[in-house]
Amino acid sequence: MPDQNLSDFVKRLRREKELVEIQAEVDPVLEITEINDRIVKREGPALLFHKVRGSFFPLAINLFGSTRRMNLALGVDDLSEVSKKIESFLEVKVPEKMTDKLKLLPKLHLLSKIPPKRVREAPCQEVVRQEGNLLDELPILQCWPGDAGRYITFPLVITKDPETGSRNVGTYRMQVYDGRTTGMHWQIHKDGRGHYNRCREKGIRRMEVAVALGADPVSMFSAVSPLPPGIDEFLFAGFLRGEPVELVKCKTVDLEVPAQSEIVLEGYVDVEEKRVEGPFGDHTGYYSLAKEFPVFHVECLTRRHSPIYPTTVVGRPPMEDAYLAKAIERIFLPLIRSQFPEIVDMNLPMEGVFTNAVLVSIKKSYPQHAKKVMHLLWGFGQLMFEKIVLVFDHDVNIHDSRETAWRAFNNVDPQRDILFTEGPLDELDIAASQDLFGSKMGVDCTRKWPEEGMRRPWPPDIVMSEEIQQQVTKRWREYGLEHP
Repeated sequence: MPDQNLSDFVKRLRREKELVEIQAEVDPVLEITEINDRIVKREGPALLFHKVRGSFFPLAINLFGSTRRMNLALGVDDLSEVSKKIESFLEVKVPEKMTDKLKLLPKLHLLSKIPPKRVREAPCQEVVRQEGNLLDELPILQCWPGDAGRYITFPLVITKDPETGSRNVGTYRMQVYDGRTTGMHWQIHKDGRGHYNRCREKGIRRMEVAVALGADPVSMFSAVSPLPPGIDEFLFAGFLRGEPVELVKCKTVDLEVPAQSEIVLEGYVDVEEKRVEGPFGDHTGYYSLAKEFPVFHVECLTRRHSPIYPTTVVGRPPMEDAYLAKAIERIFLPLIRSQFPEIVDMNLPMEGVFTNAVLVSIKKSYPQHAKKVMHLLWGFGQLMFEKIVLVFDHDVNIHDSRETAWRAFNNVDPQRDILFTEGPLDELDIAASQDLFGSKMGVDCTRKWPEEGMRRPWPPDIVMSEEIQQQVTKRWREYGLEHP
């Protein structure tokens, strides 16, 4: 049974010994970050701070900062269960026989259950406030010394396309300017920015926005997932949960939010207004620079009677976001393979902050196949941001850094096997000479064929015979050695 809200998830973490509760008073300016950073770097527990200076609300952090907690959040024993679930739906074909139709019924039944469900009353609206400095009561962090101020770092920002009415839910940092305004870090490639641009084009000056702080863990995960255009994040959450996400209409804007949210901010963005946002200590491990972004005006705050404020800190990896990104990598691999069946596996190393490098293994079928895959990835969704693509043969464990380094350092002739090109880059890329655009490199780490210019026979790998391996394993204790 999926957790219905953040409070339920916190209780589950408590039961599973995955939560440490801190009763000492702590400062939201820098102190919580330093505590969290020491914990997350050793894959430690989630933290619940009960006394945050300047606020009455407890603060939860590092909720997803381990492989086990990611599994608990998604209600599985292993992330492969989720990827197999997606894979089974991607394999659905038009049934030709009655037996095929019967096999399809359970999947159709699940699809009928997953669309969001509208409700009239909701826990997130137990308290409604419209007067005063609404943000001042929240325990919002300043994460790093060079940050421009305090930031809301784990919001579910909800907007609607003014043309189609389709919803987008994204996670964009929000710098707090004062008790009623924040920045809205809508980068140029993000769907929220697309809604903003279309409002400007249509002459809609006041763009309605709702921000949910704390929802059920699956909805929080869905908000950071790189879904294909037009796929509703709450629909995807319902698919992962196996039951619908309950939504309630906001009090002051024509948008819907998860009914089980802890806190909701309602307001608008004036499409003609921008303000300097940043610097901000980002997931790259460097500060992203100050730049003008839209401004969000908070007109109403609704919440539970006793909410938990969720937050996260990004910085030099590994941080909590690395585990979210690894889950995305594993879960969305079937979708990538459905488009490009030659891909066997994929690895986005944490150290590459998930946009700087991707390793893929392929079933190589023809000369220069690796270069074809490089171009495929640079043209597919958010993989377009990858600066470096390394392509390996199907039998390489691309999650083993020793093996991939050995293969790359030995298999590559720089002139023959390295491809340079140009293309779009993530807005937070620090090495590019200009915003949003720069050079890319593809490296063919596969075994080379004569048709690819290899004039000598490619040597076989050194591998001991299986018979001798089994013999030595069987006699290991007889040798007087430990740990075979």
